[in-house]
Amino acid sequence: MSAAIRPCCHRRTSRTTARTPDALLSALPFPRTGPGQRPRRAGSWNSADPPPRAEASVPDRPHTDQPLALELLVHGVAGASPAELLGDPRTVRVTGDSTAAVFRRTDDADAEAHPERYAGLPVPEAYCWSRLTSGNGARALWLLLLPFMVANLAHWARPAAPTGPDADPAPRAVRAYGVLVRVLALSLTVLLIAAACEVALDLAAWQCAGSASCTGPGSRLGFLAPDGGGKWSQPGRRLALGALVPTALTGLLWFLSNRTWSAYESQPPPAGAADPDTASDTAPALGRPGFWYGRRIVARLRAAHTAAGLLTVAVAVSAPTAAHDRRTTAAAPALEALGWITQVLLAAGAVTVAWVVCRRGRSEDRPDHRLDRAAVSLLPGAALALLAAVLLHACWSRPGWTSTGRLPGDFAFGVLMLGQGLCVLALAVVARYLYRRAPDPAAALRGLGGPAVAMLGCALGGVMSGGVAQRVADWLDGGATPGMAGAPLPGPPVLLSWQAAVLPPLLLVLALLAAWFAVRAARARRGLAAAVAAEYPGETPDKARSRRIAGARTAAALTDSAPWFVAAVSGITLVLGAGALAGAWLSGRVPGEAARGGPPLLETAARAAQDAGSWLIGLGIALFVAWGRRAYRDPAARRTIGILWDVGTFWPRAAHPFAPPCYAERAVPDLTWRMAGWTGRTGGRLVISGHSQGSVLAAAAVWQLPPPVRRRVALLTYGSPLARLYGRWFPAYFGPGPLTALHRDVDCWRNLWRATDPIGGPALPGPHSPEVDRGPLADPLAYGRSTRHPLPAPILGHADYQADPAFAAERAALLARLETAARAEVPAQRPGVSKGLTAPADPPGTAG
Repeated sequence: MSAAIRPCCHRRTSRTTARTPDALLSALPFPRTGPGQRPRRAGSWNSADPPPRAEASVPDRPHTDQPLALELLVHGVAGASPAELLGDPRTVRVTGDSTAAVFRRTDDADAEAHPERYAGLPVPEAYCWSRLTSGNGARALWLLLLPFMVANLAHWARPAAPTGPDADPAPRAVRAYGVLVRVLALSLTVLLIAAACEVALDLAAWQCAGSASCTGPGSRLGFLAPDGGGKWSQPGRRLALGALVPTALTGLLWFLSNRTWSAYESQPPPAGAADPDTASDTAPALGRPGFWYGRRIVARLRAAHTAAGLLTVAVAVSAPTAAHDRRTTAAAPALEALGWITQVLLAAGAVTVAWVVCRRGRSEDRPDHRLDRAAVSLLPGAALALLAAVLLHACWSRPGWTSTGRLPGDFAFGVLMLGQGLCVLALAVVARYLYRRAPDPAAALRGLGGPAVAMLGCALGGVMSGGVAQRVADWLDGGATPGMAGAPLPGPPVLLSWQAAVLPPLLLVLALLAAWFAVRAARARRGLAAAVAAEYPGETPDKARSRRIAGARTAAALTDSAPWFVAAVSGITLVLGAGALAGAWLSGRVPGEAARGGPPLLETAARAAQDAGSWLIGLGIALFVAWGRRAYRDPAARRTIGILWDVGTFWPRAAHPFAPPCYAERAVPDLTWRMAGWTGRTGGRLVISGHSQGSVLAAAAVWQLPPPVRRRVALLTYGSPLARLYGRWFPAYFGPGPLTALHRDVDCWRNLWRATDPIGGPALPGPHSPEVDRGPLADPLAYGRSTRHPLPAPILGHADYQADPAFAAERAALLARLETAARAEVPAQRPGVSKGLTAPADPPGTAG
C-alpha cells in the first residue's frame, strides 16, 4: 500500500481484498463540487424535482461475500443541492421529506438490486438538511430570538467535569452551572416582554395617551384622550388595552416554540441505539440515548417562560393600578383589597415559575417520553387567568385618575440588569471551579467561555429591547430628545438612555481591538511569505503569490484569536454596563441632564454620547428590520441568515425554550436511522463523509450508533470544526476526552485540514493526531504555472476538499479497510487499540 494511502488501523488481516486501494482510487467517481458549497441556484429542491422514489420498493441486497459500499455525504453550512453534492443533475429522493432527505443519482436508485454494478465501488448518496434552518419565510422571525440562542449556547459551553474511575465528577457544580444559565435565560424572556410593556403601556398608553401633544385633533390616539370622557380615557383602561401587545408577543413566542417542538424535538432514536441499560456512565454525553430527544425539558421550560411573560404583563398593569388604589383607599377599599390579592398571587406565580425553572435540568441518560403535565398545562393557563383578572381589575372605573410621569420601570429594568450581571459573575465562579478540577489548555478563556457567551447574550438582549424603546420614544417626541429638558414626554426609563450612551465608547474600544489584530496579522503575513516558496520544491519564488498564500493562512489563523476578542467584548460590556447602572441610579437623570452644570468637556461628551448612542441603536434596529424583511421575501437572503442558525442552533434547547429550534435533533436521528437501517438490511459497509458543520452532525450520529453498526461505519471529515471550534468552546462535549473516545469507538476515522481554512483544523490534538489527521494539505495545490497546472491554482481555503487528491486517497483507504474487515469477518477491535499508522503529518506542498 502506498504511503499516500495509509490504512487507518494498525491491525492487518490475513486475507487480501479483491481490489487494491489504488484500483479503488482509479475507479471511484469524483463529484464536481464538494459538500458545503453555496448552491448556484436558489433552493436545494422544490416541487419540480422528480417524485420521491419509495425505498421500500427496492429489494434488499442479500448478504454475500462482497458487501455493497455506501458513501453518505453530509454538507456543511449554507447548504448544497443534491445535484452539486452528487455531481449529477439527475437525482432522486430515496427517503425523507421536503425539509430534510437523502438523495441519490437516478442511476443509483436501485443499487441494492444490482450489486454487480458496484464491485469495489461506493454508492454515493447525499443527506441535505439546509431547509431545517433556511426553509420558509417564517425563519426571518428567528432574528427576534437571537439573544435567546446565545444564552442557550452558554449552557453547552461549560467546562468539562472531572472524569475517570477515581475522579469526583462535581455534580453539584455542574447542576449549579445549569441552574444559573436557566435563570439567566428566564431573565432575558422577562426583559423582552418588559421592553414590550415599556413601549405599549408606558410610552403609548400612559405617557402619549395622557398628553395633549399625542391626542390632539386628528390624532389616531384621540379616542384615548383623558379629557374626552370616552370609554378608554381612564389610565387603567388604557393600560389594559396596551397590555394586549406584550400578551400577543408572548403568545407568538409560545406558538413558534410549540410549532418547532413538534417537528424538531420529537424524533426518537432507532431501537438499540445507545441502549440505556448497557450504556456506560462514563460514555461521552453525545452518545447517550436521550441527548437528541429533548421533548420534556423544552415543554417544561416553554410553560415556565410563557407564564413568566404573562406575569410580567400582569405586573406592569397591576403595579400602577394598585398604587393608585392605595392612595385613594377611602374611596375604594374593595379595589385596594383586590389589588393586594392580585399582587400576592403574582408573587406566588413568580416563585412557582422560578421553582419550575430551577428544580430539574436536562436528562441525557435515556429518551424521556413523559411530560410534566401539571407544569405544561396548568402553569400557562393559571398565568393567563391571573392576567385576565388583573386586566378586569384595571378596567374598573376610577374617576379622577390621571397619568403623569413614567410608569415605575426604572427600578424594574435596573433590577433585571443587576441580576443578570450578578448571575454572569456567579457563572464565572462556577466555571472556573470546574476548570480547575479538570484543566484543559485548549478550552476557550481557561474555562470562562460560557460566562463570556452569556454576557454577550445579555448585551444583545439589552440593546435590542432598549433600542426599540429608544426609537419609539424618539418618534413620539418629534424633534425633542427623550428625557431632556423641554421634551413633551418624560421618555423611557433613564437606564435605557445610559445604556445607549455607553455604545459609542464600546464601539471605539472594539475598533481599537480590531486594528490591533489587523496589525498583528500583517506582521505575521510578512513572516510567513518569506517561507512559502520553500514549501514547493523546484518553484521559482514569486513575492506576490507568496503574499497571497501567506495572507490566506494569516486570515485563517485569526480564528484562534477569537476567544480573546470575545473576552474583551464581554469584559468591556460588563464594566460599561455596571457604569451605566450606577449612573442611572445615582443621578436619576439621562446622561445629558446629569452632566449639565459640570465641566464643559464632560457636558459635551455626555450629550454627544447620548445622542450618538440613540442614533446608533436606531440605525441598528432599522438594519435589523430590513434584514428580516429581506429574509422573509428572498430565499437567497434567508440562506445567508441560515448560516447563523446552522452554527448557533446545533445544540438542543436546554436553557431557553424560545431559542430557534435545534436542527440536530432532526438531522442526527435521520443519519443514525439511515446508517443503522441500511447496514442492517444489506450487510454493507458505509463511509459517512462530512464537510464543515456536516462533520459535526456525522460525528454526533456515529456516537449514537449501536456498537455492531459502528463496526461497519467509517468516518471521513474535512474542513471540520470538531476540535478547533467545538472542542474549544464546548469542551465538555467535544474536548480531548470525548474526541479520543470517538477515536476508540469508530473503526476508522480520517480528518483532512488546511492551514488556509479558517474553520477546519486537526480533529485530535496530541499524540493520537497522526492516526486521525492528515494535514495541513497543500493549498494551493501548485505554486506557479507548469505543464500540469497551466493556469494558476486557486487558494481553496474551506472549500472544495474533494478537489484534493488526498480526499480520494483517504476515502479509498477507508473503503479498503472496511472491505477487508467484512471479507475476513474480523470482530471489532477492543477499545484502546490504536487504529492508525503513526505517520507524520503531510507538510505543505507535499500532500497528495
